[in-house]
Amino acid sequence: MGRKFFVGGNWKLNGDKKSLGELIDTMNAAKVDANVDVVCGAPSIYLDFARTKLDAKFFVAAQNCYKVSKGAFTGEISPAMIKDCGVKWVILGHSERRHVFGESDELIGQKTAHALESGLCVIACIGEKLDEREAGITEKVVFAQTKVIADNVKDWSKVVLAYEPVWAIGTGKTASPQQAQEVHDKLRGWLKTNVSEDVANSVRIIYGGSVTGATCKELASQKDVDGFLVGGASLKPEFIEIINAKA
Repeated sequence: MGRKFFVGGNWKLNGDKKSLGELIDTMNAAKVDANVDVVCGAPSIYLDFARTKLDAKFFVAAQNCYKVSKGAFTGEISPAMIKDCGVKWVILGHSERRHVFGESDELIGQKTAHALESGLCVIACIGEKLDEREAGITEKVVFAQTKVIADNVKDWSKVVLAYEPVWAIGTGKTASPQQAQEVHDKLRGWLKTNVSEDVANSVRIIYGGSVTGATCKELASQKDVDGFLVGGASLKPEFIEIINAKA
């Protein structure tokens, strides 16, 4: 099996050169588990800054990109531009892109295809809203979201799936370790049936939704939780604790 633990920090619309510079200094000086892939999702205007300042042992991700390499798309950035900054990863389909900015499953699928074709690695986000969980359709929602991503992936070694229950993002509510494990297990089952057993066994499925230093260890102990996508806590020194959750 041997899926390498993966911790992403999504800085969202936060920080400036001073505060992010201090965070980067803290990360560079910290003792971190070498058996973890660590990726920092910087605002696009700071991608170059983050990649220049962060130690090479840390990866950088853009928080979004568009589905074409160039053109008349004011305000967008392309995978080609992201790569030109020395950045290897992009976060796609985050619930804030879906629900605040109205991105459809179809668009997220197109972005995924183009990012992968351009040579980026993708953190692909899926997750249900509170009303969907309460209606008992969590599986239906996350399977449909996963299908659109899977239809656009040729090389799964370049993809990490991030399960983020929308009701747990930034709310202080965390899915219990058991709730997270249950969905991750079902996602692996879906991949086994619809993609392949090899992909199901090898693809990393990470959890996001109010992950903190206090909640990370028990979540990390679940057999199908392969890491985290961390929001607010990724801007604080406790991010180091989360990176070292398995250490």
